[in-house]
Amino acid sequence: MKVSDILKVKGNTLYTVSPDTPLTAAVTTMAEHDIGSLVIMEHGDLVGMLTFREIIVTLNTNGGTVGSGMIRKVMDDHPLTCTPETDVDEVRRMMLEHHVRYLPVLENRTLMGVISFYDVAKAVVEEQSFENRMLKAYIRDWPEEGESRELR
Repeated sequence: MKVSDILKVKGNTLYTVSPDTPLTAAVTTMAEHDIGSLVIMEHGDLVGMLTFREIIVTLNTNGGTVGSGMIRKVMDDHPLTCTPETDVDEVRRMMLEHHVRYLPVLENRTLMGVISFYDVAKAVVEEQSFENRMLKAYIRDWPEEGESRELR
């Protein structure tokens, strides 16, 4: 299974902001849309990611407030990315190894979407469930011992 397969099922709604957006506005956007990340774009290029991890660090640093700063000061300015052709097993390895929950998907330099750890887990469970059903159907059709089947 490839990342492109996840994106087909997930849809293509993306939330992007500029690095000069106030952090308070980003938190509001994330809360209103119930999302865990924002893609930071500047002049049509991906320049960072803002996730709840950066927000929590900022809250801790500022004594429980996000302050009046801009996203640029707290965003991850070198986010890990993948392509639509990246295998899901490789994405799982990348996410676990680098402790990331959100991966922007780039084709050349074009943002195609963002996949989350949840998206990957859901896709893997659905794929395994499908394989499980196919194996059970195959086993149900297995001939009894001593029984032969005629080929037509």
